[in-house]
Amino acid sequence: MRINGRMIVLLVILIATPICSHAADSKPSQTNLCSIVDSRGVRVTLPPGIDRVVTISDGFIEGVMTVFGVQKRLVGVGSSCLTQKDYRFSFPLEGEQTRDYAQGMHTVTLLNPWIADLPLIAVWNSAPNYEKIASLNPDLAIIRVGSCWHWRDDDQVAKSIRMIESLGIPVVVLKSPNTYDAPDLATLYNEIEILGQLFDREEKAATLVRYLRAQVDTVSRRTGSIPEARRTRVLLLGLSPKSREAGGAGVAVGRGTTDTFLLEHIVRGVNAFQESGNFKVLGTEQILALAPDAIVLPTAWGYHPPQELYEAPYYADLRQMAAVKNRRVAALPFTPCNCDKRLEYPIDIMVMAKAAYPDRFADIDLADWLIDFYRKVYGVDEKTAKRLRAVQWMDWTLSIRE
Repeated sequence: MRINGRMIVLLVILIATPICSHAADSKPSQTNLCSIVDSRGVRVTLPPGIDRVVTISDGFIEGVMTVFGVQKRLVGVGSSCLTQKDYRFSFPLEGEQTRDYAQGMHTVTLLNPWIADLPLIAVWNSAPNYEKIASLNPDLAIIRVGSCWHWRDDDQVAKSIRMIESLGIPVVVLKSPNTYDAPDLATLYNEIEILGQLFDREEKAATLVRYLRAQVDTVSRRTGSIPEARRTRVLLLGLSPKSREAGGAGVAVGRGTTDTFLLEHIVRGVNAFQESGNFKVLGTEQILALAPDAIVLPTAWGYHPPQELYEAPYYADLRQMAAVKNRRVAALPFTPCNCDKRLEYPIDIMVMAKAAYPDRFADIDLADWLIDFYRKVYGVDEKTAKRLRAVQWMDWTLSIRE
């Protein structure tokens, strides 16, 4: 059974201070035996050195480790989305032409190309490869529950943790916002803080959390005064090809999800799809009946730009919607293995905000804002920031400048 995110954060804050602390200038192999409390509220005893780490995560843990400068300690990863360097997607146009997208990539993989060559220790909806994990001789395993490996905090997750621990490998567990009954960002910030303690990077963790909070506040300050009666109705619509194979037209992101929390509590929009659940298959008539003011397209079995709604033959009927006619459709950044939120979640918020309330955010040039965001989060130069924008297929922001 899942519990409220704020409750577990309060519990962890009360008991999470490590029994020992690592000297800031010491090498990992020189640290003393200590323990840390993870997102479960479990105190995990750590080895004297954390030089070799395996992770099961879709990029959140690895992204934070990159910010901390400790990513070279990775010896195995648990997401196939970190091992691909050239995602490609296309959709048909009228006639025999197609619109093609190439060279998509996970941000973590762009920043650390060598990660793609690390051993893969776990894949979607399967038990980890315990033999491979043991062969890597890791000092520590870090698992983020809520990743695509296992979306829910279920019995299989608990069994996998016990099996890894039986190999003599300590396991630190993080729980992403989507594992709680009421998702919010407090738990995500707590995940960063736990990793900061784990790698003796508390100061960098605090700096990262402050910056991420500031980006959220940039939006919430502008939208906080919008009365409920005047809030924009936004449909979070995944144009998944799997939904069309199932006889539908798309998948809707509903209530009880992290995306809906971001939309309704920060952007102050209203989710046009008020049912609970994630990626619910909807038919054309169901989508038309929702009549949203704006549409936001998340990654859903591939990247889906607004042009797919505007141009693909199989969406001709959806072009009746006012949101499509008025070109009030925006795409979230390409996020492979889109099961949980990562460090780029403020981009999702800003895209939603500009789609819902373009007048309130008219002064923000999204193309430039993205460059600034990547540079400040990852500490990269402008050239690398532009490459990050490109691999998330966000260069469409260059074409909407007035």
